[in-house]
Amino acid sequence: MNRWIKFLLAILVGLTLGLVYGWAVSPVEYVDTSPDTLREDYRADYVLMVAEIHHHDHDLDQAARRLAMLGSQPPVQVAAAALDYGLSAGYPPLDIALLQELATDLQAWDPSAPGGQP
Repeated sequence: MNRWIKFLLAILVGLTLGLVYGWAVSPVEYVDTSPDTLREDYRADYVLMVAEIHHHDHDLDQAARRLAMLGSQPPVQVAAAALDYGLSAGYPPLDIALLQELATDLQAWDPSAPGGQP
């Protein structure tokens, strides 16, 4: 039985040292990650921030560039997905209005036009 106790103790010590090293001594650090790695709720918050900026400066080209950082989907789809999430998550009416304004403006946006305007 003494042999089993030593074996289990060695496993326990190894596991403990591994966890301490991984969590305290050298934890994983994410550096310079792009917005396309965000969870859905954080993506929606990012789009909401873009919508707030767009509400003040009305620069659709810049808003589209900011939304393009969230992946390969067209900006209008990104804004629509954030609006859907905001509605299902119970965002305040002002936030929903901002997301709706951005989504509506992006539907009429023509990226090939000079200045990207409709």
